[in-house]
Amino acid sequence: MNQHPEYLLNKIKSPADLKVLSLDEMKQVAGEIRHLIIEKDAAVGGHLGPDLGIVELTIAYHYVFNAPGDKIVWDVSHQTYPHKMLTGRAYAWLDPEAYGKVTPYTDPEESPYDYYAIGHTSTSIALATGMAKARDLLGGSEKIMAVIGDGSLTGGLAYEGLNNAATEKGNLVIVINDNQWSIDKNVGGLPVALKKLRDTNGEASDNLFKAMGFDYRYVADGNSLEAVIAAFQDVKDVDHPVVLHVNTLKGKGYEPALANEEAHHWVSPFNLEDDSPKHPAPALTPKKVAVQTIAEAIDRGQENLLAINAAIPGAFNLDGFKEQYPDHYLDVGIAEQESVALAAGFVKAGGRAILFENSTFLQRAFDQLSHDVALNNLPVVMLVGGGGIQANSKTHVGVFDQVMISNLPNWQYLAPTTLAEEKAMINWAIQQKEGPVAIKLPVWPVDEKGSTLEGYQHIHYQKRRAGQDAAILALGDTFNLGLKAAEELNASLYNPLSANTLDTDCLDHLARHYSVIITLENNVLDGGFGQKVASYLADQPVLVKSFGEKREYTDVDQSLAEILNRNHLTAEQIVNDVKQVLSSKN
Repeated sequence: MNQHPEYLLNKIKSPADLKVLSLDEMKQVAGEIRHLIIEKDAAVGGHLGPDLGIVELTIAYHYVFNAPGDKIVWDVSHQTYPHKMLTGRAYAWLDPEAYGKVTPYTDPEESPYDYYAIGHTSTSIALATGMAKARDLLGGSEKIMAVIGDGSLTGGLAYEGLNNAATEKGNLVIVINDNQWSIDKNVGGLPVALKKLRDTNGEASDNLFKAMGFDYRYVADGNSLEAVIAAFQDVKDVDHPVVLHVNTLKGKGYEPALANEEAHHWVSPFNLEDDSPKHPAPALTPKKVAVQTIAEAIDRGQENLLAINAAIPGAFNLDGFKEQYPDHYLDVGIAEQESVALAAGFVKAGGRAILFENSTFLQRAFDQLSHDVALNNLPVVMLVGGGGIQANSKTHVGVFDQVMISNLPNWQYLAPTTLAEEKAMINWAIQQKEGPVAIKLPVWPVDEKGSTLEGYQHIHYQKRRAGQDAAILALGDTFNLGLKAAEELNASLYNPLSANTLDTDCLDHLARHYSVIITLENNVLDGGFGQKVASYLADQPVLVKSFGEKREYTDVDQSLAEILNRNHLTAEQIVNDVKQVLSSKN
């Protein structure tokens, strides 16, 4: 049910409806948009600060330009809630029953006003430049704009994009949404350059954008609808590349978001009365265990440790760590490539680097994982978060890290089944010097207590349950799922410890004593653990059946339960499938 039938926003089905409004009416729409963002995020969670800060800029764009003919590319697209509301999708904020009907990022399958499915950072300038080049070649006349900011300029691709955009021969507007923040505080030299421009109202002599050849304009109040409309009208018909630097306020309209920008970049459901979370985090999580383990190692005297993070300290519970151990912490900005290459250099010079990487963002650093770390066989330690099947946007699936890392030479990819085992693996990894080690932090629930085996250099699968006919190898956080299935089947259960190092002695033993070997992994199947086991056992008289996720992008319209059911990853389905296999062999 529409909770706000009186809102002007109900009348806006496309930007054409916005263009007939007065300035005062558009300001009313801005207030309505902010109220709806806060109301919906409180109910279901989502990006808060970025969207509250970009409301006027979005309204001004759709008032001045003519989308979808004119093209706007939103970097990351986590700040497009206002854009979606103005392009026929306001119902997904007005009606609580429709909260799940619209995706949190731009999606061309959802609307002609969205041109890309985007959820990762720093891509907008390159994408927009490519569109401008195509327009020039094909004789088009549409206006092309990229909106980048909220930390995205600390990603390397943004600089590559600027380098090529500067030589564009036609219309191209690059809007720098400068809210002085990334997810955490901005880091590095770029924030210094932007501050000089803000402090001088865009008049600083050392202007990096002008130095690269861009025309440059500055808007001091990016939350003034009049100012941004005027700026857009000024640059709309330019015939060359322009940087429009707009100073905005992240979190505008919600006091708690202004007081704590990092905590309100993205929020879980919260209580509007006092901003408190509706579902507080558990006392002990895999990420908290990881940070505690590193802190304890430093306290014990391992002074050469450096925790490296790419702009998301809150996602790894690193906020307290960076305050307590500032000399042992480095945030490189939204630049996974930089984080991995820097870690390689730190290790080569005698330090011990611990990378905190998110699965879905790690793919940006694939070349560094291979060329700079694996090729040089450097003992970098990497803790991978979010690596597993979850009900996320298709831009943020986390089922590819295991395939990327475990198929590179020299990398060892460990997968703990309990929090105690995770801690033991980290302590071993930061001491060993044989090569790079990645550890897949559990995503699904795991027990706190369990094996604390200290040696992982020579993997020996751990037998956790004795059974008959079938043996289950349950990798990492699939262990409890494997235990349920093993108990129902009276099967043996093993903890493989590693996603890519096979215990061939154990596998040979299993092939001799069991009819079926089952592998479970919280990962895409193609190129994964199960295929490695099946490949090794291909010439032996045993059937290997692997369970994981098919090679696909899932989206927010699918619940975790739906994804698991479709991939036969429930205990009941595994049991039924194994029973069918066993009956066919007998």
